[in-house]
This record gives sequence, structure tokens and C-alpha cells, in this order.
Amino acid sequence: MASTSPRSLPAFAVEVQDLRKAYPGSNGAPAREALKGVSLAIPRGSIFGLLGPNGAGKSTLINILAGLTRKTSGQVRVWDKDVDRESREARGAIGVVPQELNFDAFFTARVLLEFQAGLQGVPVRERQTDALLAAFELTSVADLRVRALSGGMRRRLMVAKALVHNPPVLVLDEPTAGVDVELRQSLWAYVRRLNQKGTTILLTTHYLEEAEALCDRLAIIHEGQVVANDRKTTLLRRLDTKRVQVRVESGGPTLPPALAEQGWALTAPHLLEITYKPSATALGPLLAALQRHGFTVADISTHEPDLEDVFLKLTRRG
Repeated sequence: MASTSPRSLPAFAVEVQDLRKAYPGSNGAPAREALKGVSLAIPRGSIFGLLGPNGAGKSTLINILAGLTRKTSGQVRVWDKDVDRESREARGAIGVVPQELNFDAFFTARVLLEFQAGLQGVPVRERQTDALLAAFELTSVADLRVRALSGGMRRRLMVAKALVHNPPVLVLDEPTAGVDVELRQSLWAYVRRLNQKGTTILLTTHYLEEAEALCDRLAIIHEGQVVANDRKTTLLRRLDTKRVQVRVESGGPTLPPALAEQGWALTAPHLLEITYKPSATALGPLLAALQRHGFTVADISTHEPDLEDVFLKLTRRG
């Protein structure tokens, strides 16, 4: 594992440059390009979200980072270690929690963590098995076979397994898929604590509200290419739209043409809506126009663009 001396810490936990991966076609079909020149730089100490629809190339990228899939071309470094030339060091710097549970169901939780630590080359005196069991509230079931554990316990055990060698980079691939709200919240609380201690987190999730709440930087990958890569706040500003709903107490049953030309629409009795660009238009004059046409405003609600809006705009086909 990389030295923890401050001077030796890399600026980027993961660096990917012009990464390509093509899978050979079968039965005369052409090769399928899963990654088409992906470039990413994940800052050390960040919680970085990698988002994209199914089949976008996220899992292929993660498998290349973990040394499970060989790239076709490009450069990949994990903790400043080249995944090809320094494969052992690169693999030692990363822990991956995959979507699927992948351990021997006949092992006990304790044996599983000890076995994984041995595979990672962690000396017996340096192993943190008991601490990991305690951190994930698994001490009471430590000596039960994995097949006897609940789904939530198995999911927590998967995260503990990825951390046995104390990697500086942790990849969470859809870690909360199918788990209950309580487990999801406890998992994210632990992830935040890990991050505060310096671990870089790379998260893939289809729960966009999670990504918006947790991540400080985000990349969106679509059809093997990065279509967005920026700070979360910058991405959210890209749409430059705001939707406003106004409930009125009085006014005509139809919308005057002058208001319709401004973009107002009568969406329900006594309910008006407009979508506008804050960079070009202020809300005050729009509301003043309503009042000039005899509408009395009773209530206002606004909708700011969220990560789902950005995601859909960038990945929508056609």
C-alpha cells in the first residue's frame, strides 16, 4: 500500500486517461466498445459519484480499476500506481464492494474477514477483524455462517470485507440496492466517517437522491463516454431553469394572452405555473404581471433543478 506520508500522497486517488475497452463480437458481429475514451481524475479525499444508465460502462470501468478486466487501451492509475505495470500495488490500494454478494456462504463472518485479509497479504498482527465486526454491528453474529445472516448483515459484511486491508480508495457499486432505509442510513453514516478520516469514496448508484446528498463531485457516463464531470453545484446550475407554481385566490377563469406569451400556463383551477431561466429573467416582474391582470397571489412554490433533471437531460436518447 502507498505510504501515508503527507508528501507522498497523490493529488488524485484515481486517474483515467483515454480509457477504451472493446469486447470481441460473436458470430461475425463487430466488436462492442464498452468504454470510448473515458478520462477522469478523482481527487484524493472526495466522495465521487459515477452515474449512468444500465449498460453505460460503469461496471466495466470499476472492473478495470480493480484489476478484474484488462483494458484495450488508455492509462489507469489507482493511488498513483499503474494498474498494468504496478498491478499488485494498485490492487492493494482499492477495496471494491460489488453489487452481487460474492462470498462462501459456509464461512463464518469472522473467518471470511480473516481469509480476505490473508489474501490481501495483511500480517496477522495488523488485522482489524474485531474492529470491523464491531463497526458494522456484526460482533454478535461473528461466528455464524454467512448463510445464516440476514440480507442486511450480508451487505454490511461485504463492506467490511472490502476494508480488511485498509485501502485508501473504496468503491461502492450500488451498495444500497434492495436494502431497507435503516441499513441505508447506517451505511452512509459509516461511509461519511470513513471519508472524514481520509478514504476516497467512488460511488455508483441509481438512487440519485443519495448521490446528490453524499457526493461533492459527479461524473455521468452514457454509452461509454463521459458526458458530464464537475462539482455537484456546478452541474446543478447547468440547466438554468426554475419552475414556479402560484396559487391564486382571484382572477379570470382563463389565462390572458399576454400572460400566456410570457410562459404562464393555467394547470388547474386557481393554479398557474411557469418555467423560466433565472439567468435571464427575474421572478418579481413575472409576479407583477399576474397582479396587473387581476390575479391575487395566495401561495408560491418553486422547484429547483435536481440531479435527476440533469441526469435525464444528459442521458435521454434522441
